[in-house]
Amino acid sequence: MVKDKSFAFAIRIVRLYQYLCNSKKEYVLSKQLLRSGTSVGAMVREAEHAESKTDFKHKMSVAQKERNETIYWLELLTATEFLTQEQFDNINADAVEIIKLITTIIKTSKINN
Repeated sequence: MVKDKSFAFAIRIVRLYQYLCNSKKEYVLSKQLLRSGTSVGAMVREAEHAESKTDFKHKMSVAQKERNETIYWLELLTATEFLTQEQFDNINADAVEIIKLITTIIKTSKINN
């Protein structure tokens, strides 16, 4: 579930990056957003084939951090009026859902260790 949701989130981030570059002519902040936003799913995928439980928890924790960074860039883009509040709220809802899943996975993996 988190794998699919983080992949769908990455697609939204790529499309948002394209929109920001093409329509808003914003290249610097959007590139940061692209890197962190697509990294969430990449780390979830890496965790799938972790070498150990410790490695799994580490990769999921990195995914959590990347998601937090992504929200920072989204907030900054909103505060500087490259995104509307509605655009932010829409994509942030997905980010919140993903962070809840990742947090639950990390907590569960710590309990089962």
